Amino acid sequence: MPFDPHAVSATPVRDAMLARRSSPKVTDASPTHEELLDLVAAAGRVADHANLAPWRLVELRGDDRVRFAEAIGRINGTEPSDKPLRAPLLIAIVSSPTPHPKVPTWEQEAVASGVGHILSLLLDEAGYGVIWRTGPFAASPEIADLHGLADSEKLMGWLYVGGRTERDTPRRQVDAGRFLTRFPTAD
Repeated sequence: MPFDPHAVSATPVRDAMLARRSSPKVTDASPTHEELLDLVAAAGRVADHANLAPWRLVELRGDDRVRFAEAIGRINGTEPSDKPLRAPLLIAIVSSPTPHPKVPTWEQEAVASGVGHILSLLLDEAGYGVIWRTGPFAASPEIADLHGLADSEKLMGWLYVGGRTERDTPRRQVDAGRFLTRFPTAD
């Protein structure tokens, strides 16, 4: 039977993808460490060539966020930044590659990024507001040290997680035809 795209029924994954929105403002609610462990276990099922698990996550709560804010202030030569205090939970996404003859570093970074994205979907589905933030501090040696990164690891950014506020931002529409092209024909 040929595939009929109009006959595709709703699925939980598809619905979660269509409902997902970044939440730049959140409340003080956040998942517990135990709830987060359950979501991380699910996110860790991302496609992973050779099962290298080239990623890890760093959980920042309470005073961890204050120390992060102070480090940003030191780097900027200013007062502590309020940015890490905008959500009760920050989750640093870390690419932790392993030398492998068949799996290049970029592919392992893609796995770490996939874990971060899936975790953001799971958190959103669980009722939390989430936004993935990066910026120049993701490449800062002082911030890497603060997060306990090894020399081979790379900080991919942070998920800012908190209670969801009213969703009034419009859903982003994707013109799939713009991004899905056919393999070029031979001349």
